[in-house]
Amino acid sequence: MSEPIRVTVWNEFRHEQNHQAVKDLYPEGIHGTIKSCLEKQLGQNVLVRTATLDEPEHGLTDEVLEQTDVMTWWGHCAHGEVSDAIVDKVQKRVLQGMGLLVLHSGHYSKIFKRLMGTTCSLRWREQGERELIWNVNPGHPITDGLTDEHFELTDTEMYGEMFDIPAPDEQIFISWFEGGEVFRSGCTWTRGKGRIFYFRPGHETFPIYYNENVQRVIANGVKWANQNSSAPYRLNAPNITPSLAPIAGEYEVDASLHEH
Repeated sequence: MSEPIRVTVWNEFRHEQNHQAVKDLYPEGIHGTIKSCLEKQLGQNVLVRTATLDEPEHGLTDEVLEQTDVMTWWGHCAHGEVSDAIVDKVQKRVLQGMGLLVLHSGHYSKIFKRLMGTTCSLRWREQGERELIWNVNPGHPITDGLTDEHFELTDTEMYGEMFDIPAPDEQIFISWFEGGEVFRSGCTWTRGKGRIFYFRPGHETFPIYYNENVQRVIANGVKWANQNSSAPYRLNAPNITPSLAPIAGEYEVDASLHEH
């Protein structure tokens, strides 16, 4: 049996403490619900820990990061409070091969904007409306187990184009909303050795993380983002200027070639 995937579920964990409706919906925090989802979907194939914004170092110490194969990231109202030093460390781990799943409003997190190199801005409308999430890449591992060409969320927040991201390596899902908007709601990229998956569903005031299809996609994304490669990845390439003397010394030089 292969070693379990070591997952760190990161959550801002502010709405659940400050808004009773969100606390009622996610009494263990969004991170607790996602942790339970992964344990349910992946069983003994996963080892999950959680980390939150207000823990020392946001719960992402060097030891935690070194012991993380895949990280999921959820944030919304306190992106600016995330330490740049921690963002540097998470980016380094992604380049070295740690997988990263960015969920819903995590599109505007410091780490996602850093890795994308764009504003990652989008259109949005915060009201309950119908969403159809179309599977446009049915052969992809992230869509494994989805039996229909789309699945539905009856009440959700709208995200719409233009979504300011670089062209994805792979497009997995496209959403349609009853207001008429569409959105690239499932995209992948590679940065360094690390695989990145952005997945749109998950507003804090709707029970989206209890949806069976959403849970399946997140679990599939964790499996897909997990990298077992031991190949090295150089983070710094030194500037080396070798001497040319040893090379020239190996040959007999015809002085006449240099006469004018």
